[in-house]
Amino acid sequence: MTVDTSEEGTAAEGAAGMAATTLAAQAVEAGEAVLAHRFGSSIDLVEPEVLPGSGPATVVRARIATSPFGLPRTLVIKHYPEPAPKGAPDPFAQEAVSYQLFTALPPEDRMCPELLAHDGPRRVLVIDDLGRAPTLQDKLRGGDARAAERSLLSWARSLGRMHATTAGREADFDALLRRLGGPVKHEDSTPVTACEQLPGLLAEQVGVSTPDAVREFAAGALKRAKSLLYRAFSPVDLSPDNNLVTSGGVRFLDFERGRVRNALIDAAHLRVPFASCAEPRALPAGMSEAMVAAWSAEVTQVWPGLADNEVLSAHLLDHQLLLVWVNTWSALSGTGDKPAALVTWWHNLEAAASGELAAYAGRVAEALDARFGPALELPLYPAFR
Repeated sequence: MTVDTSEEGTAAEGAAGMAATTLAAQAVEAGEAVLAHRFGSSIDLVEPEVLPGSGPATVVRARIATSPFGLPRTLVIKHYPEPAPKGAPDPFAQEAVSYQLFTALPPEDRMCPELLAHDGPRRVLVIDDLGRAPTLQDKLRGGDARAAERSLLSWARSLGRMHATTAGREADFDALLRRLGGPVKHEDSTPVTACEQLPGLLAEQVGVSTPDAVREFAAGALKRAKSLLYRAFSPVDLSPDNNLVTSGGVRFLDFERGRVRNALIDAAHLRVPFASCAEPRALPAGMSEAMVAAWSAEVTQVWPGLADNEVLSAHLLDHQLLLVWVNTWSALSGTGDKPAALVTWWHNLEAAASGELAAYAGRVAEALDARFGPALELPLYPAFR
């Protein structure tokens, strides 16, 4: 029997559209309820617009029909209809607490929208709407190299300001998280697994053996990464589509994985840009160095030791190595696929390191290129081509 796939496709699209409409209506209802509780009066939300997103939340922009409270004309609702598995990090709790932490800061130190209301049982947040500003991703994929460069430097400064203003506030974050019932400690164990397993994978799949000195360096980097000295809030997901480029600087949007960790993990992403993205691209020569300088200018007020370039470079090398190892482990163990990025990042690690580590990074880059290439090179973001 012949099946009319076009009709099936139309039916599937219709069902998906109805499901999205239902979820949007639930989000608006939850948003109205939490606003009424927060302000003590009914507030009607109209003209809902579902916003794109890859996380578990339904995200809706809506207009306030009438309000006597001086609220913004439009706002954004994030509704998490499904509870997190027991014992697992709860993206609703992570995000709600992250916004609470920042809303308690002065407006000039708030690197995100303001939290207007939230409700634990309803699993909903209502936040200020920053409007239809372009994302950092839009700038990088546009045609204006100067605009993309300015946006990257603004992103690095905003990241540094975020770290500087939240340094020393881990106890506050943990206390807020406990109130919402989220598990407080859930350090990422992936770097430990990667450091244990990557040498074996490299030997088996690309024929590169890992010298004892390099293994010891990686083990030391893992230990140094646990330092309590440089802990601050991190969005964790540093993808460029999670940042809005506004007139007041770059603002961070999604905190579903937000938590307190070593801030130098984030800073290493300035050397390994957007490593967590499915399709990372390269930046022009000198851009990473400029971004590190912009980040450093914001954090040295709270961590003056990082004003020493040698100290900062040593810390960044630790976390650059761990980022590259984690991504390579992910690719070789079958959970990732970024061959051109890996070759580029290992060459960059070679340039940043010295001695046996630099030589080893060069050998790995060449072996990966021989396995997946040849002549692999990560292309620049379109704005810089």
